[in-house]
Amino acid sequence: MSTNTNRSLIPVVCLFGPTAVGKTGLLEQLFAGSGEVISADSMQVYRGMDIGTAKPDPETLTRLPHHLIDILDFTSQFNAGDFIRQADQAVRDIHSRGLLPVISGGTAFYFRNFLYGLPEIPVVPAGIRQELTERKDREGLSSLWEELGTADPVTAGRIEPGDTTRIIRALEVFLGTGRPLSSYSLPDKPRGEFRCLMLGLRRDREELYERINLRVEIMFRQGLVREFLSLLRAGARPEHPGMKGIGYSEFFYLFENGCFTIEDVKDKIRQDSRRYAKRQMTFFRSLPGVEWYHPDDIQDIRRRIESFAGKSS
Repeated sequence: MSTNTNRSLIPVVCLFGPTAVGKTGLLEQLFAGSGEVISADSMQVYRGMDIGTAKPDPETLTRLPHHLIDILDFTSQFNAGDFIRQADQAVRDIHSRGLLPVISGGTAFYFRNFLYGLPEIPVVPAGIRQELTERKDREGLSSLWEELGTADPVTAGRIEPGDTTRIIRALEVFLGTGRPLSSYSLPDKPRGEFRCLMLGLRRDREELYERINLRVEIMFRQGLVREFLSLLRAGARPEHPGMKGIGYSEFFYLFENGCFTIEDVKDKIRQDSRRYAKRQMTFFRSLPGVEWYHPDDIQDIRRRIESFAGKSS
């Protein structure tokens, strides 16, 4: 079902699923020539990170243009507010050219924020973030992580212990407003400019995990180690936002823990990818009005999209 049935609104297809489920290949089959994709992937925004983020290859991008890919350096932060602002602009542009806007990716909370907008969080007093950053340098990130676990355990449970940016942001909100970040709920009504068709892709767990393992193997064959070393030469550090992604953070983790072989990195990426896929599916199942398909059910998916977009089969 669509989250809004008003036919005068701009139609947007939201196609999502866990890592390695098969989104990229399906997108080209469904939308080449009729639509353009807005990437809902928090890591594909970064330049120079092609293999580890499984970006579409240049030939695919020629046949099916993608937006919000390769727009930032790995040192830059990209948050949900940035995504909404740029996705809104891209949707309007694609629609104005007579094409169907398609939002697709695996960063689950981007879809919820696109549907409903951002929580109403009061302005935080200036200076708190700087104080927290200085404390992190003096005391270590683990100290701030433990403090967040006491102040806002719900948010802490959603953040990786090494995610400096999100840990500091959550503490900044708590210290600046007196309320935990998790207490600020999303709006409960969809935004009014778009009508969205929510299409979820899923596979059996065993099938998905086999695809994840194969993807990791292919990434290394394609040159993931060379790509990571190139990023290191460009100044990449574990605290940079782009280096938080799976496929990159594992190298730093093993460096810091004193053991490093290629097989170690592969195993860590496989493990992290499986855990991430599980979290993705949990979040995707919480989205409203999702219609679930196996990626092989392409004819059923195509008919549903045609019905939504007002085209005959």
